[in-house]
Amino acid sequence: MQHGDVDEVFLKINGVQHYLWRAVDQHGVVLDILVQSRRNATAAKRFFKRLLAGLKFKPSRIITDGLRSYGVAQREVMSGVRHRTSRYLNNRAENSHRPTRRREGQMQRFKSPRQAQRFLSSHAMIYGHFRPRRHLMTAGQYRRTRDKAFRIWRQEICVQIAA
Repeated sequence: MQHGDVDEVFLKINGVQHYLWRAVDQHGVVLDILVQSRRNATAAKRFFKRLLAGLKFKPSRIITDGLRSYGVAQREVMSGVRHRTSRYLNNRAENSHRPTRRREGQMQRFKSPRQAQRFLSSHAMIYGHFRPRRHLMTAGQYRRTRDKAFRIWRQEICVQIAA
């Protein structure tokens, strides 16, 4: 049974407020990210359509916070998917914003919505690759997993440099 958590967070880009929409699966892996200027039902529908297009499965349930736009979008785009609304159940999505905030501070804010979208999409995938869920592993497993991640990274970088 696959399910996901969906959440949005405010981003200031050149003094203008934007919204970073994020979906994570039940393991905390980021499924999709979208930077938009609005936080309404149309924006939620756009995000859900994009999310479904990129997935190889259809989630059996989604968990969101209390934003009503999610309910409208879910009924129109994902009508067969069970929708749960809770302030506390979508902690995976809430916690997945933390590395973004840290990175945003290091970069001294994002310069444009397009740059934020490109960076955050790739950052989420790379961040997850190098940060396995340590609390579920022994120290030895964690070291082997990290070594494997860096080995894969080096192989990919060498292939891209050679091409």
